[in-house]
Amino acid sequence: MNSPRATVSKILTYSIVDGPGNRLVIFLQGCNFNCTACHNPHTIGECNHCGDCVPACHADALSLVDGRIVFNPLTCDQCDDCLAVCPINANPMVRDYDVADILELARRHRPFLTGVTVSGGEPTRQLGFVVALFEAIKADEELAGLDCFIDSNGHLGASGWDSLLPVTDGVMLDIKSFDDAVHRELTGKENLKSLRSARLIHEAGKLYELRFLLVPGVTDSDDELDGLVDFMKDLGGDVRVKLNAFQHHGVRPKALEWEKMSKAGVDKAAARLREAGIPNVVTPAVYL
Repeated sequence: MNSPRATVSKILTYSIVDGPGNRLVIFLQGCNFNCTACHNPHTIGECNHCGDCVPACHADALSLVDGRIVFNPLTCDQCDDCLAVCPINANPMVRDYDVADILELARRHRPFLTGVTVSGGEPTRQLGFVVALFEAIKADEELAGLDCFIDSNGHLGASGWDSLLPVTDGVMLDIKSFDDAVHRELTGKENLKSLRSARLIHEAGKLYELRFLLVPGVTDSDDELDGLVDFMKDLGGDVRVKLNAFQHHGVRPKALEWEKMSKAGVDKAAARLREAGIPNVVTPAVYL
């Protein structure tokens, strides 16, 4: 049987911000949300091989062969000019990996790793690969000590989580807004699936962290923070809440018109949560 394959946007062999400890992070290409504030918008679309990126590549790392983009990583100098010109927020530098490829990479870096995180884009869009990868890690004598995490927007049905959660050690779940209309404006999708997913993952004991993006004048309102408090209390338990501050780094031109979230604003929101009985609140260490 062929090993499941995934379309990968990028791999970090060392990260301390994508879950606990030191992590190997696989960013899968493609997302079912279309967030204006996304700081990795090039992971949203999937290349349609239009060829617009080829003339933008001064390193000749991209070419159009038989109607398809071909990427040569050996000549690429990672200037990312191709990402800037792509009309559909896709990454022409994606590469296909199978499970065996990732296992080999994990073994190479095993002495420095605590775990593996699959992010995106939205990793659950390539569900079969993620399940197969986590199963293989847990079955591998050398890698079995690594924990397996997902960084997700939660837009997945119960049957998908049923296949994923048994092999997953933790989920970091983003909630963009507790007001459905605001959530649709920010992401293009309703928030119902994400809220249902948070409850389901928590019931399974796998909700490591709930993430909430603070956008000035949009999601830092009293109503939104009250919604977050009510939701956390409804879940029960000491779930970690990570408040992310909207910044301009990497976002699309439209989001550059928005005000950046200040440290004072984040601290005010964090204090409100703690005063309301939500003790495990994490705030950013760096503001860009």
